[in-house]
Amino acid sequence: MLARSCRSATRAVAGSSWALARAASSVAVADLEGELGKFTKSAKLQKWIRESVALCKPDRVHLLDGSEEEDAELKRHMVHNGTLIQLNPEKRPNSYLARSSPKDVARVEQCTFICSNDEADAGPTNNWADPKEMQARLDTLFDGSMKGRTMYVAPYSMGPIGGASSKSGVQITDSAYAVVNVRIMTRMGKQALAKIDEEDRFTPALHSVGEPLTEAGTPDSAWPCSDEKLITHFTDAEEPHIISYGSGYGGNAILGKKCHALRIASVQARNEGWMAEHMLILRLTSPEGEVKHIAGCFPSACGKTNLAMLSPDLPGWKVECVGDDIAWLRPGPDGRLWATNPESGFFGVAPGTSAKTNPNAMDSLHANCIFTNVALTDDGDIWWEGMTKEAPERATSWLRRDWRPEAGMGAAAHPNSRFTAPASQCPIIASNWEDPAGVPIDAFLMGGRRATTVPLVAQALSWEHGVYMGATMLSQTTAAAEGKPGELRSDPFAMKPFIGYNVGDYLQHWLDMGTSAAEGGKNLPKMFFVNWFRQENGTGGFVWPGFGSNSRVLEWVFHRCNAGDAPDARTNTTAVGHVPDAKTGLDVSGLDVTPEAMEEILTVDKAAWERDLHLHKETLDSFGDRVPAAVREQFEALKSRVTSA
Repeated sequence: MLARSCRSATRAVAGSSWALARAASSVAVADLEGELGKFTKSAKLQKWIRESVALCKPDRVHLLDGSEEEDAELKRHMVHNGTLIQLNPEKRPNSYLARSSPKDVARVEQCTFICSNDEADAGPTNNWADPKEMQARLDTLFDGSMKGRTMYVAPYSMGPIGGASSKSGVQITDSAYAVVNVRIMTRMGKQALAKIDEEDRFTPALHSVGEPLTEAGTPDSAWPCSDEKLITHFTDAEEPHIISYGSGYGGNAILGKKCHALRIASVQARNEGWMAEHMLILRLTSPEGEVKHIAGCFPSACGKTNLAMLSPDLPGWKVECVGDDIAWLRPGPDGRLWATNPESGFFGVAPGTSAKTNPNAMDSLHANCIFTNVALTDDGDIWWEGMTKEAPERATSWLRRDWRPEAGMGAAAHPNSRFTAPASQCPIIASNWEDPAGVPIDAFLMGGRRATTVPLVAQALSWEHGVYMGATMLSQTTAAAEGKPGELRSDPFAMKPFIGYNVGDYLQHWLDMGTSAAEGGKNLPKMFFVNWFRQENGTGGFVWPGFGSNSRVLEWVFHRCNAGDAPDARTNTTAVGHVPDAKTGLDVSGLDVTPEAMEEILTVDKAAWERDLHLHKETLDSFGDRVPAAVREQFEALKSRVTSA
């Protein structure tokens, strides 16, 4: 049953009228039937559109084609309606700023539900709701939820259209803001629809901001949203589907992203023998021209995008971006795991992104972008904390207030403010990033924010040990999710908010992939745990310079992929895995890092790890009785190694 209703407060100030909710190329509901057959041959899609119209009762329906002309029309409409502000076209061509309600700024994890038939199948890391009870609740909420508004129908593909790993979806929404973001983040439009027509198969995703305009002249909001929010996933249905209500923000409204590409896809992956993971994918080339592909999982705002778009400071090395957030991995005929980035855009955290921390990301934002909850400068450009060394003398904050860089003014941009940008604009996008076959993965990186204990990098002693590393990941929380930033929380494989089923079964699936995905495991990726965030004595500044210097760690990972499983002259074996030798393991030439600092971040402290083992046990115990025996055995093995160290 529904555990509790989820509410968030005030909405944006009313800005314009009911009439502006209409899009010029939409059709009145009375005329819809004549257009459906022209739009799609899929009887299943036609039926679902009719049912959604009957339930939500919009005034008009816009059957989207994904064209540039349509995108421009929607943006003009939103500028008129106050939802978007067009930025200075000389500085940011075809780019816009959106400001959300202050109570609609992040994923609402406490309002996110897995609606499986059996509560045990959702597991202890998910909120669960009975599918029938939740559907009844949603039917009530969606009844008339789009009155006075336009319903948009957006066909899309996660992954290159027609790719072996790609999946089709259709999002129905009353948010034009969601539509223009979906267009960037997925392959949306006629080509995706043609694939749906061919297969008559797609993931339905229904979304409403939950604020109907019941009468002509009813004032609208620049950012409509409801006090009640529900993001639901029906994983055991004959056709798994997504229903999201009440929020217009990010992953709550761009349903192809976390909802489809992770929560629903993770269940499909378990059932079909592949993996849907919260991972970046990068292509790493050595000075000699040898190429390896690396996938990495990190909680949001822990450096994933920075790593995916790294500018190496190690001469001769080259990094190219395949994807910055999600990877779908399938076993290949060669016994390797092949990864596809199902997205076509970046939805990145803005604060802290700069020409110093991530020049390639900044270069990706030159045009055709949507910025959400950042500051607006007086010359019509955007700004956020950390973007430049000097703050602008004056700006308008994300709260629509006059802002100056003075004490007491607060942040100009929300800590979880975002940019949405086409991946094709990244200056280091890999030439094979859209290859339908994907790219072969040589190494997995995993890690979070840890001020102490966890070394800069450690290689797992085996696949099973690597799965244990991922299972017991602990990271300090960030503003990307609800909760107090800085708290240490469990986040297995950075997937805790996104696993669509029981976490114990998820860990078993990882183990199974190690025995079935590759030929006896000989071609499995090597697994590494990294921690860029060690602080001096646990409270001071960061010990490792990070950013471009992380290429020094990637070089060692590259070396270890070629060296085999045994330690060598550059590597020491510790209780927690193989680590670089503090003197010879990493190339630190040109870095302001002392030998003492290298010793600190590569030494395994027995007392600290004994404390962490207690946290590991609490983590595994919290996952319930479906934790695989092999993971428990790895805990005992680690405990024995640490005790004996």
